[in-house]
Amino acid sequence: MDTIVSEKALRAFMERVFEKEGFAAPDARTIADVLMQADLFAIESHGAQRMMYYHKNIASGSVNVQAVPEIVRQTPVSALMDAHFAMGQLSAAAAMRLAIDKAKATGVGIVCVRNSSHFGIAGYYPLMAAREGLCAFSMTNTGPIMVPTFGREMMLGTNPLAFCMPADPVPFWFDASTTVVTLGKVEVYAKREKPMPQGWTIDENGESCADAQKMNRSILAGEMGGILPLGGEGELHSGHKGYGLAIMVEALTGVLAQGLLSPEMQGAHGDHTSHFFLAFDPAIFGDPAEIRAQMSRYLQMLRSSEKLPGHDRIFTPGEKAFEAQARRMREGIPVEEKTLLELRAIAAELGVEAV
Repeated sequence: MDTIVSEKALRAFMERVFEKEGFAAPDARTIADVLMQADLFAIESHGAQRMMYYHKNIASGSVNVQAVPEIVRQTPVSALMDAHFAMGQLSAAAAMRLAIDKAKATGVGIVCVRNSSHFGIAGYYPLMAAREGLCAFSMTNTGPIMVPTFGREMMLGTNPLAFCMPADPVPFWFDASTTVVTLGKVEVYAKREKPMPQGWTIDENGESCADAQKMNRSILAGEMGGILPLGGEGELHSGHKGYGLAIMVEALTGVLAQGLLSPEMQGAHGDHTSHFFLAFDPAIFGDPAEIRAQMSRYLQMLRSSEKLPGHDRIFTPGEKAFEAQARRMREGIPVEEKTLLELRAIAAELGVEAV
């Protein structure tokens, strides 16, 4: 059973925890804001559910609380940043901020980051740019959890990509892994002791497996089998397209940043990730107000198009997320029972007030 926690209470708890972990108050707020955005958007896998994972990474030293991301190469339109194993949310927010500043000055900004860590939902960072009238992309590689098409060894990460473009009444906001689902989603099903849908993962024998607890253990142990590429198994349902997209993300993150590649990381939750951020000003193509109006008009055309029987709405990417945010700001955020126990365990260990 889920427990409803107010947005204000959950956010304050996260900030308390990260300050106690050793982060300065502004940095604690940034990390908490990324996690809260996930929970507000109803992306359970990347919100409070991730707190224990971060707590363990900080305790083990794989995340350096004192690290300061460093720009090691820069041009007017680009930069390469070494995060020195900082908390991913901090290096990513700094990198996107730099990309935004460059886009405002030159029309486009591209920033790659290496030696970072898990940065939360990829969609948080393009949304930063959209709030300032820009369009933006973000991507990251991760520890290996994806099997290649026709393979059974985990060789690629979740490798999500996100894009945001200003529009009304809500922006176009797209955030998706290049796997069928994220590892966090498998973890959520395992916590809830529910079988997964068929077609998400394959076991060590290459057979489809719906046992979330078994596959979560297997993936974390680095055994054969893993999560399938977006599209699913083989080529019939276009699994090769998700596989190709994952390689594209790897090329723009680990390869371009000259960091670790997914299979070189230690396990599914491997740190030392690399990120890619690109922001651009639509004004380099024309009147930004007209471009925004045309995008808004197009999205409305999609919503107004003919529906299937039994369906009264067509959603555009991001629409459900913003509606969930409005609802959860009013009504609170559901926190899964085992996740709540984890949060209370963290509070007890650190000596902070529990949620």
